[in-house]
Amino acid sequence: MGAEISTLPVERRVYTVSPTYAIASPPVISRAIAFHSLAQWRAYFEASKQSNKLIVIDFTAAWCGPCRSMEPTIDEFAAKYTDVDFVKIDVDELMGVARQFAVQAMPTFLFIKMGKEVDKVTGAKKQELQQKIEKHRTYAN
Repeated sequence: MGAEISTLPVERRVYTVSPTYAIASPPVISRAIAFHSLAQWRAYFEASKQSNKLIVIDFTAAWCGPCRSMEPTIDEFAAKYTDVDFVKIDVDELMGVARQFAVQAMPTFLFIKMGKEVDKVTGAKKQELQQKIEKHRTYAN
């Protein structure tokens, strides 16, 4: 049937093209967790309600150009902000989860703490996404 959750790191290379040659950057390993099963997602989400850890949910789709353009950014932020969980939900695979959170455009990034939505970014807005991660990643008393 296939894996229900992606647990293996994904390697991506970024190429810089100059007039003479292309230079490959070191591989970037993604720490983002991709859920492919509603049962796995629900178990993760229920467990997350017991923690004040920030979860950034990336609602994405394979056909979405802006979503694909944000993948390196998500990988970069996941590597930088190791105290934050980054989760990817494909809206075509888990439509019910997208409906649960009223996702109407992609990419949509939801910020969750203790099972509650604390913020949201709609669209491929790298700076706004980073600002909100930095704002919400600190633990509240």
